[in-house]
Amino acid sequence: MKEILLSTLTGSIVGFIFAFFKLPIPAPPAIAGIMGIIGIFLGYQLYRMFF
Repeated sequence: MKEILLSTLTGSIVGFIFAFFKLPIPAPPAIAGIMGIIGIFLGYQLYRMFF
């Protein structure tokens, strides 16, 4: 749980800094990016489960 909170805090700070300096956000479109990350995680877990 600590990792999740630290990751969320770090991401929020980085997002704030990018917005403050009016820079484009360094991430893919919201839903596509989230699904890509979930897909990577699920693929990694499937590999670990079977090999």
